[in-house]
Amino acid sequence: MFKGSLVALVTPFDDNNRVDYASLKRLIDFHVEQGTDGLVIAGTTGESATLERAEHIELIGRAVEIAAGRLPIIAGTGSNSTSQTVDLSRAVADPGISAFLIVVPYYNKPMQHGMVQHFSAIADAVDKPVMMYNVPGRTVADMLPETVARLAAHENIFAIKEATGDIDRLRACLLYTSPSPRDED
Repeated sequence: MFKGSLVALVTPFDDNNRVDYASLKRLIDFHVEQGTDGLVIAGTTGESATLERAEHIELIGRAVEIAAGRLPIIAGTGSNSTSQTVDLSRAVADPGISAFLIVVPYYNKPMQHGMVQHFSAIADAVDKPVMMYNVPGRTVADMLPETVARLAAHENIFAIKEATGDIDRLRACLLYTSPSPRDED
């Protein structure tokens, strides 16, 4: 589905704290020219938590328009509210995004079972694939490899952006999600 370098793009702002769409175009064109394989728009690098809803929707729509099919756009639509995440995801799904980036709910400190419920409900509600995002340094909740494995079984969840910085964590996620030799027979 996706491979290579997927860049979390910053959202450029002008001196009046409005999204600077001319600079956004320059950034997207730069990444197209450099061979970037996809862009995450309105992820946590792109100020998603501080964007107003209309601004968030316009930003993603304009990024899709500027990219014009030259590379996939992954829309950051996650929040600490399952229903708000579903609502925003549905609002930006039509302009041609390729997938969603959904962060572990921040502030709420969900338990592992709550994370399964959150991501499953979102993946069930949207028509585009979901990439989970585990960034415990920002969310104060850590999705464990066993939880990743449970969620990886969902047909609409395709990847995780794992931001613990722990290589052993990645190995555990791979171990829990890779088919065993018996499964391939």
